[in-house]
Amino acid sequence: AMSNPYAHIIEPLDPQKPEHKFFNLTKLGDPRYERLPFSIRVLLESAVRNCDEFLVKKEDVERILNWKQTQTQTVEVPFKPARVILQDFTGVPAVVDFAAMRDAVKQLGGDPEKINPVCPADLVIDHSIQTTGHFSTLRQSISDELGPREACGVSGVFKATIYTVSIHETYFFMYSRSDSLQKNQELEFERNKERFEFLKWGSKAFQNMRIIPPGSGIVHQVNLEYLARVVFQQDGYYYPDSLVGTDSHTTMIDGLGVLGWGVGGIEAEAVMLGQPISMVLPEVIGYKLQGTPNKYITSTDIVLTVTKHLRQVGVVGKFVEFFGPGVAQLSIADRATIANMCPEYGATAAFFPVDHVSVQYLQQTGRLSLISNHYLTAVGMFRDYSNEVQDPDFTKVLHSTVVPCCSGPKRPQDRVAVSEMKQDFEACLAAKQGFKGFQVPLECQDVSIPFQYNGVDYSLSHGSVVIAAITSCTNTSNPSVMLGAGLLAKKAIQCGLSVKPYIKTSLSPGSGVVTYYLRESGVMQYLAELGYDVVGYGCMTCIGNSGPLPEPVVEAITQGDLVVAGVLSGNRNFEGRVHPNTRANYLASPPLVIAYAIAGTVRIDFEKEPIVNAEGKEIFLRDIWPTREEIQAVERQFVIPAMFKEVYEKVEKVNERWNSLSVSSDKLYSWDPKSTYIKSPPFFEGLTKKLQQPKSIVDAYVLLNLGDSVTTDHISPAGNIARNSPAARYLTSRGLTPREFNSYGSRRGNDAVMARGTFANIRLFNKFLNKQAPHTIYLPTGDMLDVFDAAEKYQQEGHPLLVLAGKEYGSGSSRDWAAKGPFLLGIKAVLAESYERIHRSNLVGMGVIPLEYLPGETADSLGLTGRERYTVVIPPQLTPRMVVDIKVERRKTFHVQI
Repeated sequence: AMSNPYAHIIEPLDPQKPEHKFFNLTKLGDPRYERLPFSIRVLLESAVRNCDEFLVKKEDVERILNWKQTQTQTVEVPFKPARVILQDFTGVPAVVDFAAMRDAVKQLGGDPEKINPVCPADLVIDHSIQTTGHFSTLRQSISDELGPREACGVSGVFKATIYTVSIHETYFFMYSRSDSLQKNQELEFERNKERFEFLKWGSKAFQNMRIIPPGSGIVHQVNLEYLARVVFQQDGYYYPDSLVGTDSHTTMIDGLGVLGWGVGGIEAEAVMLGQPISMVLPEVIGYKLQGTPNKYITSTDIVLTVTKHLRQVGVVGKFVEFFGPGVAQLSIADRATIANMCPEYGATAAFFPVDHVSVQYLQQTGRLSLISNHYLTAVGMFRDYSNEVQDPDFTKVLHSTVVPCCSGPKRPQDRVAVSEMKQDFEACLAAKQGFKGFQVPLECQDVSIPFQYNGVDYSLSHGSVVIAAITSCTNTSNPSVMLGAGLLAKKAIQCGLSVKPYIKTSLSPGSGVVTYYLRESGVMQYLAELGYDVVGYGCMTCIGNSGPLPEPVVEAITQGDLVVAGVLSGNRNFEGRVHPNTRANYLASPPLVIAYAIAGTVRIDFEKEPIVNAEGKEIFLRDIWPTREEIQAVERQFVIPAMFKEVYEKVEKVNERWNSLSVSSDKLYSWDPKSTYIKSPPFFEGLTKKLQQPKSIVDAYVLLNLGDSVTTDHISPAGNIARNSPAARYLTSRGLTPREFNSYGSRRGNDAVMARGTFANIRLFNKFLNKQAPHTIYLPTGDMLDVFDAAEKYQQEGHPLLVLAGKEYGSGSSRDWAAKGPFLLGIKAVLAESYERIHRSNLVGMGVIPLEYLPGETADSLGLTGRERYTVVIPPQLTPRMVVDIKVERRKTFHVQI
């Protein structure tokens, strides 16, 4: 490697402190720099600083500088981010891989301690906690204790007596509200102690790896409020903070002006080992924001509108950069909400360059550094959104109009205006099975199923709400929508409104700061009375850790084959993700989550239909909806720097259960053959120093014939392990009971479980079966088998496998097991119409070839049924986007692109 050819533009930020230097890009003397989008400037700075004529070359720098021409030429450039962030579902397999790499290096005669993260990595444990505690049964007794309610609209303060109940029935728990958080966290440690011990070992065995213990919050919110630097300072240099993360919603940090996006776990491991990411230099879509949102609009409404708009425009593989005077009207929390859902509109990043609002947020969260402002101004990366002269060149400029809305019932990009919700849901009931259809016969659409819960008669029908969760970093990081929910709860209580006790309500904030300001502002007690007390700090319902529903509710749903609803303030609502029994799931702002919980159904037009309280009085949603001005007044008073300082000063030390874990100091991990959580993976078995040549795939069978929008949740579910599944049979054979199964996500350190969980989602639609089921046809005999069992039979017979799919294969979470699992099933290639970016990268990392039909061609147009046998001709030297031949038995050869 050579010395850096751009060393001549290094200068001290402060002449009085010559040891603190930076690469001053403005000294490149190139007028193209000032026209670059701010997000591209971050890529350029990284290339300039890391230019060594080996991993990063001068021609890479020139390609980025020449972005206006190269953006459409699919040129590849290297990018070395400042750091990596992981959560525990993806972090455990990464640490497992690192531990196995050390074993492999030792077996090859090398020094295992050389396997260490070079790039700093933070791992936040947030995906393990589940919403097991459910306390809505207590609401009536609490309400009785409170006594008569004040008149609607008049404020009042009261104290609730909290009763303690602990019942265990069919693994369904109910606790008092004061106990639910503690009990859920106790269960989290009981279920996951072995995983946590492994992670703690990893934090001690590997350098440059920091663990944020469980109970601290959601990874992206902790990143936003605590971990993000905005400007990095390391080895005497200042440079922009940037990152990649093993979670697709890593993009949330873009709202603070820190460029970041999600990558596969395999790609993240390479970055941790010091390798740059090789990326196609992206187009940058400018999204112009003008004006001020009206008083009833929330940031959730803005993001769901943006999501639908950008999905329609098509921004896959591109950056979106926000600009215009309207950006300055948005708080960092509002910007972060919009950036968080970037994967749902398909972009790689959704960037808000740093401005004065960003600096104010750093001050509010106790991280103000004058250096950040000084450095970014000096290097030309500090933004004034009101100054049009600063507006860079963009590939395309967009804008849209915002109204209150939700998204669903099966995809985050399917926005529905609240005023059209009832009409849209009823249309979905009748429509053909699909993203916007359930195909319920007309005569069954108004069925009502009676049931008893705690001795009281209720009924469920299509559209009944059974889960209403305030969850996810997307919204719980935003004080405006959280305080909005609290103020709406307060007005609802004062108007005598309540939530039916069988509806599973929960509040799982992304950090302890949320609890702090909800409590200090006086709205927590009103949220609690409606069932929204804190049940844990983590992703919970948003990732499928919603816990069980009451048995009488499940029985009623099953009896009527009902399409009941979950409403959540999350970012994903794919089928089978939130809960197996909620076929319709809607993303909504926290205030709307509460509104639908009170209404008890999504079949309501809030503009025309009132909610009736216990006294028979009609209350319209507009009567209790807080205005933006009301919310902002409370936010200014109660969201203060001291809260962030107090919560995060002790975040790495406050969890006593974590502190008490005792782990080995050995640098090599001692694998326990009895463990069902942590197992040495087979990926490094037979590893050689010499790279092997790729081989053609000969006479492969098709394991699955799938349609459009197959998500990583379909491929590798994260939620509960069904009792009749191959994974359950394996765990039972190891002596575990169903209560001890935990979730697929928690067992990602064990390849035997994860291989059996591949394609185990009950909502998987396989064209071989023409129905939803985690099964397939074993083609040699025509038998219907679990997917794993069929794959195992094919492997025993020595047959390679393919998967056929439609558009957007692998969309959703950046889940490396959605590539590792298929690899272990013997799948050699996937043939699809298009891929989600991160999943395609993961497939390549595992040696599963992502094949794509040529433009205009599909399985149908080529007459493929999936029952043929396929030979994929692979040349010795593979290059991206090359065209290869596929020969089909008894049919002609056709061409596909790698």
